[in-house]
Amino acid sequence: MKSIFRRMPLHLKKWRFPMSDVTDLRSTIVPKSDQLNAEQLLGGDATITVTDVRMGSDDQPVILHYENDEGRPYKPCKTMRKLLIFAWGEDGRGWVGKSMTLYNDQAVRFGGMVVGGIRISHLSHIEREISLSLTATKGKKAQHTILPLEVVTLADVLTAIAAASDRNSLNAAKVKAMKLTGEIDAQKAQDAFNARVKELKSASTSTKRAPAQPATTEPISSFDKIMANIKGATDLDVLDLIMDEVRDFDGDQADELAEAYRLRRVELS
Repeated sequence: MKSIFRRMPLHLKKWRFPMSDVTDLRSTIVPKSDQLNAEQLLGGDATITVTDVRMGSDDQPVILHYENDEGRPYKPCKTMRKLLIFAWGEDGRGWVGKSMTLYNDQAVRFGGMVVGGIRISHLSHIEREISLSLTATKGKKAQHTILPLEVVTLADVLTAIAAASDRNSLNAAKVKAMKLTGEIDAQKAQDAFNARVKELKSASTSTKRAPAQPATTEPISSFDKIMANIKGATDLDVLDLIMDEVRDFDGDQADELAEAYRLRRVELS
C-alpha cells in the first residue's frame, strides 16, 4: 500500500525516504543555507508550525523557527510580515504554535529580475479569507489573498482512522492525516492507518470463509445464501469476493444476483 502522506512536509524527507529510495529526489536539491529557500519549494508547498520567533538583522528582522527546520528558519519578507501581523497580531509570542502553508511564487521580482520568492497561501487561526492590497514595487500594489488553514491534531486523525470501516472512510482519514505537520505525529498516524487496513482485510477474509448463517433451522439454498451475503456486505472488497460465486448461476437467478450486487455497490459507494 502506498504511503498515506502524499504531500510530505519538507522536514520529513529524511524520515520517509532513505538514501536508497529514489522515489523522491527533492532532498538532493536542498541548498546549503541558513534559512528556508524558495528553491526548496519548487517540488511543492510546505506547511510549517512555528516553534519560536526571534529578532534578526536589519535586512531580515524576523526569524521564524518551525518544527524540524534543520537550522533553516523561515525569514519572511516585509510583505509577508505585514500579512502575518495583520492576521496574527503584532506580538510574535502569540505566533508560536500556529501554522502556515508556504509556496514558491515564481513571479517575484528583485532588482528588475524574476527570481521567485516565498509566499504564504494559508494561515491557521483565522476565521475567514484575508485579502490585502500591499505595496509590491515603488508606486505599484499587488493583491494578496490568504485562506484559512484547517488545524488537524493527531487525536482527530486517530479517531477518524479507528472509525473507518470501508474504502470511503479510510480515504477520508487519509486526507485528514496528510494535514499533520509533525514527524512523530505523522509516524503514529501512518502506523495506525496500516494497522486499521490490516484489521479490515482480516475481517473481509473471515467474512468470506465463514458467511453468517440465518437464524433458522430450515434448509437454505446457495442462491439465498449469496443473496443474503450481498445485502449484508459492509465493504466493497467483501462484496466483490462474494460475486465470485455468482458464476455458478445462470438465467434469472444470475440476473437477480447481479442486480442486487449493483444496488449494494451503489449504497456502499
